[in-house]
Amino acid sequence: MKKYLLASGNRHKIEELKAQLAKLGFDLKSALDYPGAEEVDEDQPNLEGNALKKARYWHQFTGLPSIADDTGLEVDTLNGAPGVRSARYAGEKATDEENVKKLLHELSSKDQRTARFRTVIALVSEDDEQVFHGVCEGEIINERRGGGGFGYDPVFVPAGHKQTFAELTPEQKNRISHRGRASAKLIDWLNSQV
Repeated sequence: MKKYLLASGNRHKIEELKAQLAKLGFDLKSALDYPGAEEVDEDQPNLEGNALKKARYWHQFTGLPSIADDTGLEVDTLNGAPGVRSARYAGEKATDEENVKKLLHELSSKDQRTARFRTVIALVSEDDEQVFHGVCEGEIINERRGGGGFGYDPVFVPAGHKQTFAELTPEQKNRISHRGRASAKLIDWLNSQV
């Protein structure tokens, strides 16, 4: 059984990908299986750079083909911000609440609120590097709605929907989300290698 490493400690993300890879006969390990690893500084200028940096580090650390991702919210009227700094928009140790509050403040006088979530997944192995992109278009609303999700989910309404990501079930969100789309491309590629 071929092993892969997911460079994440997020149990939900791990279980989701583990179930998909198990169908292909792959075994997924995670950052939780390798204590003692360093935290990878996400200091690259774009999402692809951060995803590749994390995947390269974990491949070198474990010797396993390694999968890593980075995600950002791009708001058109803010020239693509918060973008690569989405998790640190209100400061290095900012909470989701603080990031959303800053975003809503910056958009308070704006009529144009179109935005997109973008995810880049990198897969690094001994002799190959692959990158998979997923995008979900939508808009930022004026107030938080919904109790699910995380990050900017309570203020992001995907195109063609009336509910925020935080109001959708995890299954509904995964079918249309940026991460779901990038993951589907990764799974298709892995399936082609079997």
